[in-house]
Amino acid sequence: MTTTSLTLKSHDGFVFGAVRIEAKGVRKGGLIVVQEIFGINSDMIRAGERFAVEGYEVLLPSMFDRQKPGFAREDHSIEAMTEGAGYARANGLDNAMSDIGACVDALERPVFITGFCYGGSIAYLAACRLRGIVAASAYYGSLLPSFQTAEPRCPVAAHFGRNDPHIPMDGVEAFTAARKDVQVHVYDASHGFARQGSDDHDAASDALAFKRTLDLFSDAVQ
Repeated sequence: MTTTSLTLKSHDGFVFGAVRIEAKGVRKGGLIVVQEIFGINSDMIRAGERFAVEGYEVLLPSMFDRQKPGFAREDHSIEAMTEGAGYARANGLDNAMSDIGACVDALERPVFITGFCYGGSIAYLAACRLRGIVAASAYYGSLLPSFQTAEPRCPVAAHFGRNDPHIPMDGVEAFTAARKDVQVHVYDASHGFARQGSDDHDAASDALAFKRTLDLFSDAVQ
């Protein structure tokens, strides 16, 4: 798998880092993979490679470069979560959308987006605010319930764990009721169920969510 580091210029002029993973075989499209709050660590590289194997050219933007360039934590400790969450709050949503917009511009069409945890929220908001995204798959994004009035510009799937301590089910139910245009899937799993190699990983839920994501992307370009 060919992986390279590069820099991109955000829509506001800021230069940030990213990782590109070459698609294996026939290219199906470009895919922006938005990190968890832990940065572009080995978990995110693994997630990106998984999609690259399926034929997607993957771009992983380093979302907190304005706060700490190249930030990446391999541990999932409370301290690591607190550090990443602080950068996410400091970065804000407008900066995030500027960076994702630059990623959309950098990829040959069609362009898709997915994200996990923090990245799930960003992927959903990008599907609502930005043009040029064909489909979006948001994994356990805690901000989705607060974004329920935002209307997606493209097909979207949202994946939640029924036992997620960070996203109460009443919020998921409210989001589901408000957004009939979003495919909402709830799994018997917790937060981070798609993070392979971690204690949170749930193989069955992960496999099903991954299949649903690939089907969403495929259907969007039919």
